[in-house]
Amino acid sequence: MVRQEIGYREKGGQHTKFGNWYADRVQDSQYRNAPWCDMFIAWAADKAGVTDYVGQFAWTPSHAAWFIQKGAWTAKPEPGALVFFDWKGGKSYKGIDHVGIVERVSGDRIHTIEANVDRVWLKRKTRETDKVVGYGLPRVVKERLTQSEIRATDQPFVPVPRVAAPQGSPFDILGTPQALLAVMVLTTVVLSLRRAGHRRGTRRVAHRRFRWPWNAPDTSPARHPTPARLPTPARQPGPARQPGPARHPCPARPAPPADPFLTAGRGEPAGPSPSAAPVRHPDPALSGRPESGRSRVPAGVGHGGERRPTVTRRRPYEPKG
Repeated sequence: MVRQEIGYREKGGQHTKFGNWYADRVQDSQYRNAPWCDMFIAWAADKAGVTDYVGQFAWTPSHAAWFIQKGAWTAKPEPGALVFFDWKGGKSYKGIDHVGIVERVSGDRIHTIEANVDRVWLKRKTRETDKVVGYGLPRVVKERLTQSEIRATDQPFVPVPRVAAPQGSPFDILGTPQALLAVMVLTTVVLSLRRAGHRRGTRRVAHRRFRWPWNAPDTSPARHPTPARLPTPARQPGPARQPGPARHPCPARPAPPADPFLTAGRGEPAGPSPSAAPVRHPDPALSGRPESGRSRVPAGVGHGGERRPTVTRRRPYEPKG
């Protein structure tokens, strides 16, 4: 494709078919009459279907920077490489003025095919390397792209995109088995501690005696343990009691004589009453003492001879009458 265009010459006003093609490609008319050395290479690469390895530029410094970025920049020439020149002899890509295609290498010289030579022609040239800045290698660009494609297909399975877990409430953990088990264990421990405290309780606290001062020695006598009580022997039944002689009931005693001091204030004569006579016990032997002039008043008899009711105490085991 490149060799077929050798001998092409630009038209009036510096118009070329390569400039028209590039201007239509980038939708910019200023390239129709612009310097066309690099636009010719872009056109030839497009026709050959190798634009991805050669690049598509109209400005030579940008084209050289692209090769540097791809890692395909070198100082050693080879057939098929793009050669970049700086007519001032600089070695920076920023000062590049012209570009061509290396057809073959002969010693210290290179044989090239260049466009816009002498501003009119597309023809072959033989150049010295003193004005060369560097070489761009489409071969290396192709190798790197191929390796990238192989690495992309090394994985047999397509990774499944991860789906973010829905964010729930922090209280959702309360319904898990671990949370329920923790609650059961905590409840058991609390109940055990409460029972232990209840058993020990205040039993020791109630009988604890505080000393003052706190560090005073204990002077209270040691308490001896109470000996165990021996079982009481069973009582032997004794002989039955014989009934004693019947006691004679005491006769009712007459009212005591009136007090002379009490009756004196009422207008009654003081002194003994002629009708009041001492009553003696009918049986001096029962009284156990000799007869005397004083009479006995039976128990339960008050003034005036009235007998008071005798109050008896009921034993706790007797039923109520």
